[in-house]
Amino acid sequence: MKQVRLNNGIMMPSVGYGVFQIAQADTERCVSDAIEVGYRLIDTASAYFNEKEVGDAIRHSGLKREELFVTTKLWVQDYETDDALRAFDKSMALLGLDYLDLYLLHKPYGNYYAAWRALERLYREGRVRAIGVTSFSDERLQDLYLHNEVKPMVNQIETNPFFQQTVSNHFLQSEGIQHEAWSPFAEGKNNIWNNPVLTAIAEKHGRTVGQVMLRWLNQRNVVVIPKTVSRARMVENFSIFDFALSDAEMQAIAALDQPKSPILDDQDLATTKWIGTMRIHD
Repeated sequence: MKQVRLNNGIMMPSVGYGVFQIAQADTERCVSDAIEVGYRLIDTASAYFNEKEVGDAIRHSGLKREELFVTTKLWVQDYETDDALRAFDKSMALLGLDYLDLYLLHKPYGNYYAAWRALERLYREGRVRAIGVTSFSDERLQDLYLHNEVKPMVNQIETNPFFQQTVSNHFLQSEGIQHEAWSPFAEGKNNIWNNPVLTAIAEKHGRTVGQVMLRWLNQRNVVVIPKTVSRARMVENFSIFDFALSDAEMQAIAALDQPKSPILDDQDLATTKWIGTMRIHD
């Protein structure tokens, strides 16, 4: 498994397994399958409501704790400092872990300065090996690290062939912050699985469209966390290191980029209000 080195020296797998939108009833089975396939990075969040099931799969895996890289996320509702520390303890209890590999702020809304300082404390105390953010724009991310002590190690942002985040990718690499992609398959939007550019490249290499998209991201130094409930697809998504895309193929995929996300418009006030005020607990 190819790994990347975070800016604090911690090694992180470059391909992981995400559990967003996987039902609680299916999560333990799916994570267990993913671990058996070979995944060692597991990505969840308090807002996914399946941390306990992820923890059950980890506990039943038989692997040593240090063999896994586990990520979870703090929701906006808990961004005040004391709330953040309580939410972390709750996540750890659900996961059944003594420490976390990566803890992320889930969205750039609310009092994320207070939340970040709570994460800094957890990091200094050794309860978290690395800390970072999710869905932060470049300017908000820069503002955050310029006025705090610990520079984020990861920014997990939507990245796929229709929303390629080229400027952010260059910015993150220049700042030593790892680019991680959520929704690498664009949630199937715009008929992506039948896109003629992607299908032609896949046919040339004898691969699936999904493998081409993940390999394209991998060659851009982006960590990926594809989600699937199918064990066969897990195997496919994990098998991207024995072929490479040419410069011409990378450029052909680059031409698919669009100015706005096919999934979520961060500039839409109704959307940002909904996310920023969503409660996941009483």
